[in-house]
Amino acid sequence: MKKIISDFLDLHIGEEEPKLVLDHVTQNVSFRGSNLWILACAILIASVGLNVNSTPVIIGAMLISPLMGPIVGAGFALATYNFSLLKKSMKNLLIATIVSLAVSILYFYLSPFKEAQSELLARTSPNIYDVLIAFFGGIVGAVSITRVEKGNPIPGVAIATALMPPLCTAGFGIATGNFSFFLGAFYLYTINCFFICIATFFVIKFLQYQPVLLTNKIYEKRIRYGITVLIILMIIPSFYLAYNLLNERRYNQNVENFINDEFNNNGYVIIYKKINYTANPKSIELAFLSKKFDSLEIKNLNQTLTKFGINNTNLIIKQNTTDLKSEILNEINSQKNTVSEKDIQINVLKEELSKYKMDNPELVKEIGILFPEVQEISLGKLQTFYKPDSTGVQTAFIYESHTKIDEEKLKEWLENKLKINNIIVIKTKK
Repeated sequence: MKKIISDFLDLHIGEEEPKLVLDHVTQNVSFRGSNLWILACAILIASVGLNVNSTPVIIGAMLISPLMGPIVGAGFALATYNFSLLKKSMKNLLIATIVSLAVSILYFYLSPFKEAQSELLARTSPNIYDVLIAFFGGIVGAVSITRVEKGNPIPGVAIATALMPPLCTAGFGIATGNFSFFLGAFYLYTINCFFICIATFFVIKFLQYQPVLLTNKIYEKRIRYGITVLIILMIIPSFYLAYNLLNERRYNQNVENFINDEFNNNGYVIIYKKINYTANPKSIELAFLSKKFDSLEIKNLNQTLTKFGINNTNLIIKQNTTDLKSEILNEINSQKNTVSEKDIQINVLKEELSKYKMDNPELVKEIGILFPEVQEISLGKLQTFYKPDSTGVQTAFIYESHTKIDEEKLKEWLENKLKINNIIVIKTKK
């Protein structure tokens, strides 16, 4: 039974001749001529994909990128003590990195669109999961190059480990002067390169490839210790970032629970939400379509935050759209030349305000005549978040009344008057 399991898991089955593997690795290390042109074009395609937030374009760029060659070559060279191949691999990886950064910097510097899209932002905060993806992706890549039948894992490894997008994001950071983007993205690129290299090292060692040069045990021990130290230095920051990410997600989930319990379940329509997790103290800013809160209610709500596990946080409620517009103008005036996630949020907020607000004094006057029992009228557009396209926007009519009114009649009159179908009529609580 043991032999059956051993044969079933044996990596030596279907293995290519070590000499042919070495030749294949060496051929893919060099960046000269066509390889350099392919790399530059791949970087340009990836930069465009990040710029227009297109996932298929980014995947296409990763598929044609030749960046994996020198990284796998470095891991293979370490495992076989082939220091001439290691030197060549590191030299070509450095050339590829510099060329890639130069092309992406030039593109983003010339591009008129310098907003940080979601695909780009996703490459600025690496964590332990990126380490795992790079390591196990590297194992798959290393096993594949040692097979007689190469199969199709290599393209999948190129996509999973994502070497191109972080380099392009680092170029974006330099081109726009946002060095936090550069540092985060370049750290992710370094993680990917290093752990693909280490995974290759372990696979080649496991397959017991003979070293090019016979070396003494002390020298071999130094290499092993050096790799161990580098692994620790690479992993520790990623663990810290993953821990922060976990805490932030827990915090956001607690905030959502608080909002659902205190506001959504009571029929209060939220038109603006902003959570500032990095501030000290943290803050939650909310604005409502019609509901107004007095100072005592806001104080009580702030005290309720701790019941939901939300500590060191201030709840700020914007009571009218004038306050929101003023905040937008102040942000734009104070940071005109800064491209950041905050600028994106401001632009989105401006669009949201224009969508939700509907001024129609004549309509309010007619409702007062036809339905005198209706009080404190609000009319606006309501986004249904489970349908993020334009069909998810509906018109909401919100009112207060001491007496019961015929809502169906009111709804039919509004739809006929405004030429809009499916108006939502909502009676709010006092």
